[in-house]
Amino acid sequence: MPNSTGPFGRVAAAMVTPFDEAGELDVEGARRLAVRLVDEGGCDALVLSGTTGESPVTSDGEKSALVRAVAAEVGNRARIVAGVGSSDTRHTVALARDAEACGADGLLVVTPYYSRPTQEAVVHHLRTVADATGLPVMLYDIPGRTGTALATGSLLRLAAHPRIRGVKDCAYDLLKSSRVMAETGLAYYAGCDEFALPLRAIGGAGCVSTVANIAAPLVCGVLDAYGAGDRVLAARRHRALAPLTEAVMTGQPGTVAVKALLNARGLPAGPVRGPLLDADAGLTARLLELLACAEAGAGSPGRAAADAPAAVPGPAVGAGAAASHVAGP
Repeated sequence: MPNSTGPFGRVAAAMVTPFDEAGELDVEGARRLAVRLVDEGGCDALVLSGTTGESPVTSDGEKSALVRAVAAEVGNRARIVAGVGSSDTRHTVALARDAEACGADGLLVVTPYYSRPTQEAVVHHLRTVADATGLPVMLYDIPGRTGTALATGSLLRLAAHPRIRGVKDCAYDLLKSSRVMAETGLAYYAGCDEFALPLRAIGGAGCVSTVANIAAPLVCGVLDAYGAGDRVLAARRHRALAPLTEAVMTGQPGTVAVKALLNARGLPAGPVRGPLLDADAGLTARLLELLACAEAGAGSPGRAAADAPAAVPGPAVGAGAAASHVAGP
């Protein structure tokens, strides 16, 4: 596996699940998109069947086929992390074991949603899943979606498990993140694109990025500059990418925005599945304008944002990512 800053890589794309025109799983499209993200985009990990991958509306069989195809295509060049979380412990265990059998390198496990279990029950659930396979586990802390946060005390307890190695952080609580990083060996990954650089600056290992589906070199470029010690350039690149990030991640689910951009660029994506609705022409045009602006600020498609922020044509879709974030990866 590639050398990286953390157990789940450094820049992991929260990959969309491509569908064909009939809405069925596009396995060949998934292979092609994975190759693009890894070999052209610079991602050293792919997260499959997360929220961006529309996991709530894909079958267990589709999830398995996706892991097998992507692992076979790029598994020697990137870590393959399978989203297996559900609100049912037995089902999550079954998904975890199947992902391991299909070639996944790690598991993304969200806290159980809707039923709002106690912290003791959450800890028991996550430990049970971690006990079920030999794969490293990335916990997914996104209380805005699940209704159940991972409390600091729970994270400190879970960190003692030998296979619980990291956290995908969408909690918008840097104090909690800072304390857990200070007191444990858990690798923290920003699950909200706008936090990739701030979290890295306080010791995070990297990010799980939705925006990377369409702008992976730009996402990588922010952390490249920081890793090279150029904090000023990293901040400029972060700011240049921010309008696109805001447009993708607020106002509509990130999956909708990213699939619209991929389709417009002739890349594998296809439609979203209900209850989501595909982006209309107006939204797609606006997103394309912001993507072009971000790429212009980068100087070329293969570089991340340049020394001066790009001029942005008008306000981005939505406002206040932290306040209205509707589509964590």
